[in-house]
Amino acid sequence: MAEIINLRQKRKQAARAAARKTADENAARFGQTKHARNLTKARTDQAERQLDSHRRDTADPKD
Repeated sequence: MAEIINLRQKRKQAARAAARKTADENAARFGQTKHARNLTKARTDQAERQLDSHRRDTADPKD
């Protein structure tokens, strides 16, 4: 004889699995903590400032 299954529970399980999959995708895409984002931004800004400070002036000497 076949096993009896509750369709309501199966639907809820499928919905939970879909939500978990979406959450995992979002965590992979946007998964940095605020501290990590701030640290990355600070390091990038510092590298840009350092690069800009080492640039040569390319203005015409005639000016």
